[in-house]
Amino acid sequence: MRNLSIDAERLWSALMEMGRIGATPAGGSRRLALSREDGEARDLFVRWAKEAGCAVTVDRVGNIFARRAGADDSRPPVCIGSHLDTVPTGGKFDGVFGVIAGLEVLRTLDDADVRTRAPMEVIVWTNEEGARYSPVTLGSLAFVGAHSVDYALDRVDADGISVREALTEIGYDGPAEVGDREIGAYFEAHNEQGPLLEESGNTIGVVTGSHASRYFVISVQGMAAHVGPTPMAGRKDAMVGAARAVLEVNRVGNAYGPDGRSNAPHIEVWPNVRGVIPDAVRVSCDLRHREQAAIDEMEEDLRSALTRLGDELDMGFELEPYFAWGPMSFDPELAELLRAAADELGYGRQDLRIIAGHDAVPMTEVTRSGLILIPSRDGLSHNEAEYSAPEHVAAGANVLLRAALAEAGIVADRHSRRT
Repeated sequence: MRNLSIDAERLWSALMEMGRIGATPAGGSRRLALSREDGEARDLFVRWAKEAGCAVTVDRVGNIFARRAGADDSRPPVCIGSHLDTVPTGGKFDGVFGVIAGLEVLRTLDDADVRTRAPMEVIVWTNEEGARYSPVTLGSLAFVGAHSVDYALDRVDADGISVREALTEIGYDGPAEVGDREIGAYFEAHNEQGPLLEESGNTIGVVTGSHASRYFVISVQGMAAHVGPTPMAGRKDAMVGAARAVLEVNRVGNAYGPDGRSNAPHIEVWPNVRGVIPDAVRVSCDLRHREQAAIDEMEEDLRSALTRLGDELDMGFELEPYFAWGPMSFDPELAELLRAAADELGYGRQDLRIIAGHDAVPMTEVTRSGLILIPSRDGLSHNEAEYSAPEHVAAGANVLLRAALAEAGIVADRHSRRT
């Protein structure tokens, strides 16, 4: 099977067709989890999967499993997965590339009449981005048992619509129990969302592990008052306190070397009306670092800074943790399969560690998990201008094809299933 290759034109065409669902004026995609657009994308994937001869199963939190039978269908499947949901101003590649690459692997096997020993599945995970529902990777976390099914179904968005309600609305409140299926190995492909591959000139990044990431909510308690008559010196403006806190978050990220990261991307203000000094503010933030000891120091640094701000401004500051992951390692044997596939195909490669989260991270809790990255132009992602070149998209899918076949095993090839 050394000459087996994906159909690069079909792969690119499918990516572009999926990108038209929720298309934005600036050329990106907006498919918030379980929105009407996400439902349309799911419908298209399911149609394509069934046309490729797959059996499709949907579980109670909306995770989709498209299965291609193996010669020994009792074996746990070799899976390829990712997500179709995007951030509000997302691109055409983040998440969806991994899903369409997995589908192209199955289409290629079908075209060539390749029969694998183990079955193979492509998985679409629910709400990976966390843009509409929190936390991130909601569907895969439920699958691995990191939180309960009811917890996932009861999450609500900014309009008070629950995951349970949204799944019913788009028709993906599936009957299958969550996590009630064994997985032999899990592969994922993603755009890098950073500049390292482009800078090095390499095509494939084999991910060996991750940074540590900790997510928090900073609560600032001030005092509401009229914005006009209240003297400046007597104000307890929670928005001012939040602004100072955001600067501290940024300082901490810069203070711990090139592996340090920090962000404060989301803010809620009360009462959030003209004429009233803000009484309370909640700021979502995160800290990330390659080293466990450093992330501990960063958290303590931020806590100390918020204590000092509280004393200086005479306001209440609280740092509440709500989610964490990493540092973690991916399966070394699958990483070696991915390296070997890249080498056989002549693609330049390098080992990388991820800083962004992906569904491949929770999957390490229940199976062997492997992840590859392809270059992102200018290192850009979560942006409508996000782009990965067609040759890099094809390269990633070909590496997936080689590695997944090596893991699933081949019984026979051309014409064996139809003669």
